[in-house]
Amino acid sequence: MNQISSIARGHVLVVDDDVLFSESLSRNLIDAGYRTRIFQDGPATLNHLAGEPEADLVLLDWKMPGMTGIEVLQHLRTGKIAIPVIFLTVLSDQIYEEAGLLNGAVDFVEKSRSFSILLKRIELTLGGRRQKDTADQPMAARYGDLMLRYDSHRAGWKGESVDLTLTEFDILAHLVENSDRDVSYRELYDIVHGEGFVAGDGEAGYRTNVRAFIKRIRQKFHSVDSDFALIRNYPGFGYRWRDERTQ
Repeated sequence: MNQISSIARGHVLVVDDDVLFSESLSRNLIDAGYRTRIFQDGPATLNHLAGEPEADLVLLDWKMPGMTGIEVLQHLRTGKIAIPVIFLTVLSDQIYEEAGLLNGAVDFVEKSRSFSILLKRIELTLGGRRQKDTADQPMAARYGDLMLRYDSHRAGWKGESVDLTLTEFDILAHLVENSDRDVSYRELYDIVHGEGFVAGDGEAGYRTNVRAFIKRIRQKFHSVDSDFALIRNYPGFGYRWRDERTQ
């Protein structure tokens, strides 16, 4: 059953085959001021989003019959549908979190967490991105051979497109914008999860998470330029964008 409310704080799609969970979550979101729509499977969600509907965020279950949440996300990104996705799942192993984030999700929240925590994640995703997009950034900027399109979250290197996810773009942009200093693991992790978020495996957990993102970003640049080497690692601390031509 689909459910729509008329409050305009933001429009959230809830995608979960658990009817009781999705309806309960939808009611809580409506009470918090959001419009919602419920889908119980991946194909129906993809058909809806293919029509370019008004939607600000997808809350996506990982384990669904027929088409898993990660497959839904992959179809969205392949189809260049850039709507932010937050995974809601009972899977707590870090390997699932990394897989979701590296495939283009903006966050990964366990279903056992309270609604207040999820609500903060939603507010961070929607409010933070809107504020950055509308107030703090130009439409596009060039840094040496790198072009960042802030309006579409796209990157170009030496005239070639680099197919980054939303989170990878945000990490890259933060490194480039702060190229005059070393950026810590914790600071980069906060871009993904929000300031002060506690990683499940503590300090080792968030360092591993950030390393996975940087590895993926480097691989994507190497696919268009085998000589790319501008993201430098400072062991024990973090990373730095080092393009001497822009210093």
